[in-house]
Amino acid sequence: MTQHVWGYLPEYEKERAEILEAVDTVFSSGQLVLGKSVSAFEQEFAAYHGVGHCVGVDNGTNAIVLGLRALGVQPGDEVITVSNTAAPTVIAIDAVGAKPVFVDIDPDTYLMDVDQVAAAITPRTRCLLPVHLYGQCVDMAPLEALAAEHGLVVLEDCAQAHGARHHGRIAGSMGDAAAFSFYPTKVLGAYGDGGATVTDDAEVDARLRRLRFYGMEDRYYVVETPGHNSRLDEVQAEILRRKLTRLDDYVARRRAIADRYAEAFEGTGIVTPRTAPGNEHVYYVYVVRHPQRDRIIETLKKEHDIALNISYPWPVHIQSGFSHLGYTKDDLPVTTRLADEIFSLPMYPSLTDAEQERVIETVRDVAGRL
Repeated sequence: MTQHVWGYLPEYEKERAEILEAVDTVFSSGQLVLGKSVSAFEQEFAAYHGVGHCVGVDNGTNAIVLGLRALGVQPGDEVITVSNTAAPTVIAIDAVGAKPVFVDIDPDTYLMDVDQVAAAITPRTRCLLPVHLYGQCVDMAPLEALAAEHGLVVLEDCAQAHGARHHGRIAGSMGDAAAFSFYPTKVLGAYGDGGATVTDDAEVDARLRRLRFYGMEDRYYVVETPGHNSRLDEVQAEILRRKLTRLDDYVARRRAIADRYAEAFEGTGIVTPRTAPGNEHVYYVYVVRHPQRDRIIETLKKEHDIALNISYPWPVHIQSGFSHLGYTKDDLPVTTRLADEIFSLPMYPSLTDAEQERVIETVRDVAGRL
């Protein structure tokens, strides 16, 4: 069972009529750039998260870049985050000229170890950037307290946590701003690239809107601060409007799949995800651990045509592109150790019970023979 491009084709077959209707709606509107669809999606997405403002942008990476800039992060500032994340989190920090500073992760949840953040703060620290990884939230209360104490801003990376909650608060509503990706595989995915930055601060919202449109207050007039061409596409916005109404259904199906995995792998040596206290997990990816990870993946692919992903095999701090930061693998021992053990089982709403059962049976058999 080679995966269906992580669920894209089955989802498209099921939702095809509505997706094509969305495309036709935009093409028939006469407004192809920053029109009614983007505006409506921004309002609906902000309302879903209980915040005042949403600014649609072209991808999740730029959602972080613009978020950092709108919050006042300058070249030379330090931004505290984690290495166990998708590289774009750190690429965005580098893109604004700031310096990423890494703390290690919790060995059970794989999220930022918030107890290490205070020691990482220096006079150059400007921003805390927690990554709500794999579908659940970082413990935000300690970070909010540190930000208040040291005069820092908090930007949430919510690319993997659409709909996740932490002690009742939804991801994206707890920081000064929050960045989302709508890459097709996300819990809320577009049919191409897309992203958004949300905030409750009207001034931050105004900066974001200028930054995504060259730095202009109005169309094609005066540049106030050099910005970007980072606009969310009208077609993607209209598709996302329709999919947003089903986001809770997508999450419910992901949780059902996760529950089935957890029951099936109990007592097998496969370590299943642990949900942190107060969290409501949405299972963007279902990350498990095993000391013989590479042998399991190789056997599944070679003998059973089951391809599994690793999120992420190479922590950012040891990648050659970030060697200038001066980290070694021993600086973040938990991150480095887990990178050798973690892998992801198929997780998307269109995964059928039969497909999941085959994965379960095969993984149990292969792991049991090691």
